[in-house]
Amino acid sequence: MAASSSSSLCPNRALSVSSSSRSRHPQLTSLLRLPASTSSISSASRISFDSRKRNFAVRASAAPVMDHSTSASSSSPAVPTLVEVDLGNRSYPIYIGSGLLNQPDLLQRHVHGKQVLVVTNTTIAPLYLDKTIWALTEGNPNVKVESVILPDGEKFKNMVGVMLSFVPWETLMKVFDKAIETRMDRRCTFVALGGGVIGDMCGYAAASYLRGVNFIQIPTTVMAQVDSSVGGKTGINHPLGKNLIGAFYQPQCVLVDTDTLNTLPDRELASGLAEVIKYGLIRDASFFEWQEKNMAALMARDQDAFAYAIKRSCENKAEVVSLDEKESGLRATLNLGHTFGHAIETGFGYGQWLHGEAVAAGTVMAVDMSYRLGWIEDSLVKRVHKILQQAKLPTSPPETMTVDMFKSVMAVDKKVADGLLRLILLKGPLGSCVFTGDYDRQALEDTLRAFSKL
Repeated sequence: MAASSSSSLCPNRALSVSSSSRSRHPQLTSLLRLPASTSSISSASRISFDSRKRNFAVRASAAPVMDHSTSASSSSPAVPTLVEVDLGNRSYPIYIGSGLLNQPDLLQRHVHGKQVLVVTNTTIAPLYLDKTIWALTEGNPNVKVESVILPDGEKFKNMVGVMLSFVPWETLMKVFDKAIETRMDRRCTFVALGGGVIGDMCGYAAASYLRGVNFIQIPTTVMAQVDSSVGGKTGINHPLGKNLIGAFYQPQCVLVDTDTLNTLPDRELASGLAEVIKYGLIRDASFFEWQEKNMAALMARDQDAFAYAIKRSCENKAEVVSLDEKESGLRATLNLGHTFGHAIETGFGYGQWLHGEAVAAGTVMAVDMSYRLGWIEDSLVKRVHKILQQAKLPTSPPETMTVDMFKSVMAVDKKVADGLLRLILLKGPLGSCVFTGDYDRQALEDTLRAFSKL
């Protein structure tokens, strides 16, 4: 539901890390502070809200971009960078760095009880489960760790006729079964070890089990590291729409060990870059310009480039979540391309395309519609096409998608309010966008017809 007034943006709320936060993390030498007021927020983007039309706008301004060669290579790879998600007494850190699973204290400081349940899948378990268990128990023999290993990929879809978030409800029950069988109590901690699907499902299980237990995110894909593990969105899909069942439930921490990207397939890596590109388009023009210059390095898995891209993405996500945790308006702008993309995932079949692939095609459609409305220049349309092609991402939906398929799925999108489909569209210079239902419906119709069958 859209916010009824601009107060939902918390304009006077401090985004800098408090002294209590610093005392909780005394060993961290690299601390990244977020803006402390709306005046400092404007250094990255300007936010406006029209309460009469329930529209949000993010307007670009020049924000300095750090040279990734100085930010990542000048410090020891063992020292994590910290981005804090400021949510008052529910604030939590995002640790970013190489080899963080080799530092037991980072995880153990966020485990409050003596029981831990690690949720992972058959792909990740052989690679990182033992290391994660070691990090949870090293020097801490009183902690008992259980694990549940779920099938990955196509196995999820074929288990039952109804598939939810690539996992059927019966698979989600396996997490609850393990927790109940091992008598996990309310002081237990669930740990999500994997990509976005594992993180969303484990978080939803943690939000539901005993009406809520602690959980930790250890994302192992680009998509999860730059987006889905941060901000507390958890849930599963329904055959009629993506992410329609879930909860906002924040983790105790997010631990991003960039070494896990070494085992990530090229297609998964490219998929995650769709979300990185999104941040530049909607609110961080200088970051987008940096991506244009460094996309080849990202595709080549340059460690310094990826460390910077992850950090900058998390800073953007953390700032937005701190201002609008439950997506009353501003946070919805993070969904550029997602309304079209979710329709592709639902209509084409969950798992046929990776999430980032669908979002990439959806972003092109949102950009096309923005141009048809006269809100952006043709040069920006071309830049979006070029950078997505450099990232080896699709720039059009599957040929099997029809106009009716798009319309039927978009009609139940979470951003529909009072029967009105609201969209995130670009408007103005690079780094500016709006979340609005105030647009010419013919432009939407023309975009759908241009990209799909009748």
